[in-house]
Amino acid sequence: MSPETVRTPAKQPPAGPRAEAKRRAIVTAARALFLREGFEVSVDLIAARAGVSKVTVYNHFGSKEALFIGVVKDSLDAPLSSDLVAAIDGLADSDDLRAALVTVARAWVDGIHADPDILALRNVVARELHRFPELGAVWHQSGPEHHHPAVAGALRRLDEDGRLAIPDIEVALLQLYSLLVFPHLVFSAYGADVDDGLTDRLIAGGVDMFLGHYAPRPARPSI
Repeated sequence: MSPETVRTPAKQPPAGPRAEAKRRAIVTAARALFLREGFEVSVDLIAARAGVSKVTVYNHFGSKEALFIGVVKDSLDAPLSSDLVAAIDGLADSDDLRAALVTVARAWVDGIHADPDILALRNVVARELHRFPELGAVWHQSGPEHHHPAVAGALRRLDEDGRLAIPDIEVALLQLYSLLVFPHLVFSAYGADVDDGLTDRLIAGGVDMFLGHYAPRPARPSI
């Protein structure tokens, strides 16, 4: 582990419009450099490309690992546009939950394919883990609900409203992600794509499996 990766996480990153603009510049610069050079790229180079000081990078993210996770999380959240987040939030109010979930799933997958950097970043993570296992630990600590809070929130509300029976939101979120998104990540790791026809079948089958597994169990008649 290089010395620059050992930092105390920032307790409270800078806030305000100027700070947010600097954060976006740092993430944008880091994303391009991580894709080009991998995790070993220096924080000095990231800071220079972002037009900020190295101290500013650490003030916002605390460590290079945390910055890397921030870049990946930003890319994972990118396919969830404001319209898609609104659709996800509205799942619990939909008259036809299956049709609504299929529509959301297709938009989610299309969003991932619209930005090739998302899949490329996933491959960077996979490539770097054997040399930097601490990346996996940092990623694990952030938890799946932090990666996709809109989806987690929708599942929680569907459970609370009794439309689904989900005893473990974290497991359900990972299962849904595995059914709908993970096949595209696997194919991309081998330089291949999932064609539209197979994507439609994966989404339809995945949604049916998910809803079937978490369908509310009928109440047992009293004796």
